[in-house]
Amino acid sequence: MSVIVARVRDAMDTNVYFVDASAKVMDALYVMLEKGVWSVVVEKEGLPVGVITERDILRRCIAKRLDPGNVTAEEIMSSPLLTIEPDKPIMEAMKTMTVKGVRRLYVIEEGKIIGRVTQTGIFSYMLGALMTLHDLGVCL
Repeated sequence: MSVIVARVRDAMDTNVYFVDASAKVMDALYVMLEKGVWSVVVEKEGLPVGVITERDILRRCIAKRLDPGNVTAEEIMSSPLLTIEPDKPIMEAMKTMTVKGVRRLYVIEEGKIIGRVTQTGIFSYMLGALMTLHDLGVCL
């Protein structure tokens, strides 16, 4: 029996964008909108210290009636940044996301962020793999 091991690298995307910890939440939102992503990594002195997602903006800023033009990224970010290595099995990423209740992990290689893996990205990758197997006549 053959074993296929899908790796995080296979399902990650490299569309990772950064904002400084002192950036205003509105600026982080503009980056998300401009780049078509729903999260940005927050950096302080060049090092990643957290992440802001659309949910963070809604829950920690808008719902509390705070002004996103005055609140900084650091004030509402989720921290610590949850990471995974690119050669880990996708199943490990799925388990970590489920246990931690998050939708994305950042992929770290040699101490640098090289991408991110999301629930949607994993689903899309796994669907493609299943469809390929189906087309090859493999019954699951």
